[in-house]
Amino acid sequence: MSSREKILAAVKQNQPEASALPALTGLSGNMPGTLEAYRKVLEALGGTLFEIENETAIPALLAEHYPHLQRIITATGPERTWINEDPHLLEDVDMAVVPGQWGVAENGAIWLTEQEVGARVLPFICQHLAIVLPRERILPTMHEAYDKIGAPQTGFGVFIAGPSKTADIEQSLVLGAHGAKSLVVFITGKSY
Repeated sequence: MSSREKILAAVKQNQPEASALPALTGLSGNMPGTLEAYRKVLEALGGTLFEIENETAIPALLAEHYPHLQRIITATGPERTWINEDPHLLEDVDMAVVPGQWGVAENGAIWLTEQEVGARVLPFICQHLAIVLPRERILPTMHEAYDKIGAPQTGFGVFIAGPSKTADIEQSLVLGAHGAKSLVVFITGKSY
């Protein structure tokens, strides 16, 4: 038996007894999973929220609030010819419109996966990011979000909250330093 095998055998023989994971009840807090709670946190992070009935309202809102956009890529509809492009060819995307799976009221984050986004780099390389999220997909806390997500079924998933920012550069806040300069969230569905 080699030294390596002896060490591994000793480690295996001296494992602690298995114990149940601690219960997380009580850690979820009392944040409501409402649109109002989500909006408050998102706007505090520098994001913008629009309530729309369906996705057909998005082009008009983008034209009104972002008239300077040249290249808009939409990952929410069937027209996704850009998906097989070399990711380097996405460097000139002004606005990416992508679907979100779950929104989290406590921190304004939205869960995205490569299955919906199409290209992992898209939410990070675009100048501005828009995420479409159904109203009923807002959860109170990250605990509930991880319960809903479970074991990821895709190779890549990420929570995105607000436009990127850093305060490391000369002691001043810089938006868009390492990602999108702005985040717009389109909440779809009727309000009740």
